[in-house]
Amino acid sequence: MANVNAPFGFRQYSGLGSAPTYEQVTFGPGGLSGGIAFNAGAIYYGDPCVRAGSGSNTLVQAAGSAGGSTVTMAGIFQGCKYLSTAQKRTTWSNYWPGSDVTSANAVATEAYLINDPNAKFLAQSDSTGVQAADLGANCDFNIGTGSTATGISGAFIIHTGAAGAAYPFRLWDLVWAPPGANGVSLSGTAAAYNYVIVGFNNVETKNLTAENT
Repeated sequence: MANVNAPFGFRQYSGLGSAPTYEQVTFGPGGLSGGIAFNAGAIYYGDPCVRAGSGSNTLVQAAGSAGGSTVTMAGIFQGCKYLSTAQKRTTWSNYWPGSDVTSANAVATEAYLINDPNAKFLAQSDSTGVQAADLGANCDFNIGTGSTATGISGAFIIHTGAAGAAYPFRLWDLVWAPPGANGVSLSGTAAAYNYVIVGFNNVETKNLTAENT
C-alpha cells in the first residue's frame, strides 16, 4: 500500500521535557515579549514560525521554500490565546485564524511555541521521499496548506540533497515500520511521503551547524 500524502506539519516526537507540553514556551504577554503579527495570515498547529521582521517582537507563519529557507525560525506553533472579536471572549485555539481580533487587542495575544534546540519532530516528506543515506543532512520545508477545519498544519519536509548549513532542520531518523504506511522498507530506500524524524538546525535558541554528511 502506497504512503498517503497527508502532511501535518511538525509534531513533537521527543524532548527533554515531559508529555504533553515538552518544551513549550509562551511568546507574548505571559512569557517572551511580543505576540502574533496582526492581520498577517493564519498560523496552524505544527507550522514553523518566524519573526515578522528583523528586530520584530511578533510572529508570522514561516514561508518555506524548495531548498532555500535560511531565515532563523522562532519555533514550532502549538496554539494561541486571543480576545475573539466574533465571540466577545478570550479564546484558546490550536491555530491562529489571522483575523477575529482587533488591532488594539493584538498586542495581548499569546502564541505557544516549541523552540528547544534538542526537540525532535515527526514530519512527512515530499514525493521524492527520504532515505537512510540522507540522515545527518540539513533540510528545508514547504509550508503547504493548513486546515481551517482541524487547525492542523500542512507543512512537510523537503530534502534537496544539496548542502545548506543554514537550512532550518536536520534529518535524524526514518520511521521504519510499518512499510507502506508512511514507513520505509527495511533496506532504507526512499519512499514517497514517508515519515521522518527531524530536529532544529536554524532556530533562535541554537547556533547554525553544518551537515554531518
